[in-house]
Amino acid sequence: MELEAGAIVEGRVTRIMEFGAFIEFPTGESGLVHISQVAHEFVKNIRDHLNEGDVVSVLVLGRDDKGRLDLSIKELTPAPVEPPRPKRLPRQAPEFENKLKSFLRGSGGFGGGGSKKPGGGKGGRKRR
Repeated sequence: MELEAGAIVEGRVTRIMEFGAFIEFPTGESGLVHISQVAHEFVKNIRDHLNEGDVVSVLVLGRDDKGRLDLSIKELTPAPVEPPRPKRLPRQAPEFENKLKSFLRGSGGFGGGGSKKPGGGKGGRKRR
């Protein structure tokens, strides 16, 4: 059985490297699933997705110039739906922003920094 581009085949993970996983088929032939073809999201560590001995379905993408099989798991899974981006709020009127800045300056800003303790300092006894 010749494995051709577009074929979906089950194989066993025989070896895992930093750059991908080697898959062996019942025919004895093997190919590589590059780390970029494991999942739709960024894969930092391939061992988070695959382990040696796992049986996986792969899509044969084709052969490289040396005749080695290029495989993909990602192409067999549906792409995640991106959540809708939040709508951008309209910019406030400049009058409102000026009033807000004036208020914050007068009140000491966020965090209630407007109240000062007598004696100026961190508290405790007054130094002479």
